[in-house]
Amino acid sequence: MTDLSIEIGGVKLANPVIAASGTFGYGREYAQLIDVDRLGGICTKGITILPRDGNPPPRLWETPSGLLNSIGLENPGIEAFLRDELPEMKKRGWTTIINIWGETAAEYGALACRLAGSGADVLEVNVSCPNVPGTRLGEREDAVRDVVAAVCDSWQGAIWVKLPPDAGIHVARAAIEAGGDAIVASNTFRAMAIDIARRAPVFDRGVAGLSGPAIKPIALRVVYELCQAIDAPVIGCGGIRTWRDALEFALAGAAAVEVGTAHYVDPCCGIAIVEGLEAYLRERKTSWGDIRGEALRKT
Repeated sequence: MTDLSIEIGGVKLANPVIAASGTFGYGREYAQLIDVDRLGGICTKGITILPRDGNPPPRLWETPSGLLNSIGLENPGIEAFLRDELPEMKKRGWTTIINIWGETAAEYGALACRLAGSGADVLEVNVSCPNVPGTRLGEREDAVRDVVAAVCDSWQGAIWVKLPPDAGIHVARAAIEAGGDAIVASNTFRAMAIDIARRAPVFDRGVAGLSGPAIKPIALRVVYELCQAIDAPVIGCGGIRTWRDALEFALAGAAAVEVGTAHYVDPCCGIAIVEGLEAYLRERKTSWGDIRGEALRKT
């Protein structure tokens, strides 16, 4: 077997293929269908301090080569997560990446405090959900710096900061300078759809998040530019469906990849990506580390 193991922020992953937040639940749902152990890690649905019911339906709307979602961060809240979900994830031996969301730096800090000592491996600090009300923290350098610093006050483990696609290099640098170990790029793109029968926006909030193959070329460009500009690992996310897609992100400099919407189409796609990468690297007698960033070195 080809060794695909990597280390990001002091956390070792068996391979660089991670189930993205919001599309994989807490892992148990997919464990009924696939061998979840084959994935490098699982990023949970976004967790907030208090339970959230999420946005009213409709919440999903298919588009050509993509999917709009307006889930609204429905989740049971941090206390129920710690009681009902995280122990099961740890029992199964999965690398656990906990996606957290708050409206203020203080809320992020409170979540980090509750998760300290929980056994979670990574906090993915989500400052970029496009389908909930409130300030768009991830687009502001000062706000991102404050959020990451608040998390660092209580959390001693690895911190990944998930940014919106249009955050900019300066925001990514601020996240790393404040104590982040890696950048996740990127979250869904702000977008919308109109229901022509009602002659009104499809979603209650108007704007939703676009994911799927349609955003891959843009997400790839974001990762490429970040890898040129910052001295920290970048986890690529956006439209990844196949091992070839994952390979493109690696060549652009990504340390790992997160696979989201593709799981709705094919629950086995994450494992297929792992196996495809293994075969590619074995055939060429190379490694993930050797090919990572190769496209950067040819420009």
